[in-house]
Amino acid sequence: MSQFQRLLKGLQKGIIERFFGNLTQDIGIDLGTANTLVYVRGKGIVINEPSVVAVNQRTGQILAIGREAKRMVGKTPGHIVATRPLVDGVVSDFEVTQQMLRYFINRVTKENFAFLRRPRVLIGIPSGVTEVEKRAVIEATLNAGARQVFLIDEPMAAAIGARLPVIEATGNMVVDIGGGTTEIAVISLGGVVISRSLRVAGDEMNEDIVRYSRDEFNILIGEKTAEEAKIAIGSAYPLRDRLTFPLRGRDLVSGLPKEVIATDEHIREALSRSTRIIVNSIKTIVEETPPELLADIMHSGIILAGGGSLIRGLDKLIANQTGIPVRLMEDPLTAVVRGTGIVLDDMESLKEVLIAEEVNRPLG
Repeated sequence: MSQFQRLLKGLQKGIIERFFGNLTQDIGIDLGTANTLVYVRGKGIVINEPSVVAVNQRTGQILAIGREAKRMVGKTPGHIVATRPLVDGVVSDFEVTQQMLRYFINRVTKENFAFLRRPRVLIGIPSGVTEVEKRAVIEATLNAGARQVFLIDEPMAAAIGARLPVIEATGNMVVDIGGGTTEIAVISLGGVVISRSLRVAGDEMNEDIVRYSRDEFNILIGEKTAEEAKIAIGSAYPLRDRLTFPLRGRDLVSGLPKEVIATDEHIREALSRSTRIIVNSIKTIVEETPPELLADIMHSGIILAGGGSLIRGLDKLIANQTGIPVRLMEDPLTAVVRGTGIVLDDMESLKEVLIAEEVNRPLG
């Protein structure tokens, strides 16, 4: 092929990309263990649903995805399983994850010219994932209907969602406590300087409450009840007013139904193991942060994001243990997906914050 032919082919490809790019929409996805959020460029956040899929194991058929599937958790017959296809922030069931992604992508593209062009997708992933885990996310997204897939570290996306100056030579520290993982990162000049990904987050906190109820009250409760107790009265620091919540489950001695009134002190004690691990990891990152960046963080503070950061008093506990101001960002549950939206809106100037991974699907 001559140089002129190569130039002409490149020009044609660019024209086609621009033409079809206007017929579809860029999509940002926070593919979380607990919830999946989808941002569509020009529209904002259009989907916020649980990352749960109900499958008929006899036929392999997907029965429900999202909220409808979550309502089935713990209430299905033996041949129907309502499961999360992501564990600790990574793909554990490739086929089901692909089906879930296809469902969400189809929902946001069905009103557009999806039959002409596949969307470009930016996905937030935990900073500690392996290359194999990255590849699983990319392949699942491509097979679900994307034409291009970009990846971004979740703490970076959360920092951008908080409107922090991530491109500048300034230290920013973000703690993103999600469902499956807690991401701790120090960010400067568009990159992650130092980070740690913990498999201790919202789901582990629920399990802490289940264990505590079993050991202290001799009652077996479900994960859903544990999560409700965590949201209603969970705290990491002593509260001014006493809170209570009824824990209903099965008495481990008699086998009969039982109700116990738990207080915020009980739940705080139950959560203490997980909160201690998170706080100690934050302290370790602080100790390993270069002095100049630490000086910036002392000024700007530690930013909390993710649903787990909503635990009452967690910001006070971290501030007391580290000596650094801590603030909860606005709407922490949507931090990562809002960050992907900001990147999609200005991909050229923010391209350096992406993980060096861009996978294309051929035209067609």
